[in-house]
Order: sequence, then structure tokens, then C-alpha cells
Amino acid sequence: MTDLFTRNLADQAALLQSMTGLSAHVHQAARLCSDSLQAGGKLLFCGNGGSAADSQHLASELTGRFIKDRRPLAALSLTTDSSALTCIGNDYSFDEVFARQVRGLGRAGDVLIGISTSGNSCNVIRAVEEARAIGMQVICLLGRDGGALKPVSDVAVVVPSQVTARIQEAHILIGHTLCGLIEESLGLV
Repeated sequence: MTDLFTRNLADQAALLQSMTGLSAHVHQAARLCSDSLQAGGKLLFCGNGGSAADSQHLASELTGRFIKDRRPLAALSLTTDSSALTCIGNDYSFDEVFARQVRGLGRAGDVLIGISTSGNSCNVIRAVEEARAIGMQVICLLGRDGGALKPVSDVAVVVPSQVTARIQEAHILIGHTLCGLIEESLGLV
């Protein structure tokens, strides 16, 4: 049996070292989120598969608590309502499952946070299009070369890896950092 764990640790450590250049993007993303929340806006998260789980995880860190007990922050994941997902997917298409929720729940001044390891998830792209149409800011956590989502984001945080698992691991570190920066910016820690 190979020592996959040790190899994964080494690969992730090397990736993390290469990510120091993303600091300005992460801080810019946190500022957009903080400004929106301060003005009474909300954060909408979306993604597929592991990125759907990350969307739920990060939204719950904000509505619950992250560093210490504090007031809940307005954040929700568009991946959690199975009835909405299946209704929209059935009646329209899977490409519309986030876009229709953004159209119904989002408002100018809110922030959409799309998570896609490839940067090419059609339903996240459609959500970004709807967010733009109603005056929302867009942050995307991406991987590889950023794909189609990179140029349509206000802030694109692109993890420089081709390996989905390593990208997802980095996304949760970035997401946790965003949560901490938001709490700091709002004076909640």
C-alpha cells in the first residue's frame, strides 16, 4: 500500500505555499461581503457536489457562529432546498437551479458567492448572469485557470491547481478566512 496520505499532505502543502499571492483577492472578497452585510444585504452561496457542501458549510458559519458567539449574519446556500432544486430542474433545466433562486431571493447590494473547481459550471454561470442583471456583486472561488467564471466575477479567487480534491481543500481554507475577515471587519470578534 502506498503512503497516499503523506503524498496528499505534501501536495497540499506545496499548493498552500503557492497561494500566498491570493491574499489581496481574499481581502477584496471579504470587503465586498462586509460592505453588503453592513448595508443590510445578504450573501448567497452556490456550487455543485463538494462545492454545494462548501456553500452550505460557509453559509452556516455566518448564520451560526465562526470565531465566537455573535449575532447571525445574513447568508444562505442555494443548494439546500431540495424541492426548489428539483422543481426548477424539472420544469426548466438543471442550468437554471441557482439562477431562478437568485432572481427570486437576491437584491441589488447582495453578494453571490459561486464555487466551482473548474470555473465552468453552467448553473453557476447562469446564477452569475442573473446576479449581474439585478445589481449584485459576484465573488467566485475557482480552480484550474478560473474558466468562464473568472472574467465575469468582481473578485475571482483562483486556486492554482488542476486537482479537484486539492482545490476543494483550499476553497474551505479560503472560505474560513473570509468568515474570519468578515467578523473582524464588522467588529464582531
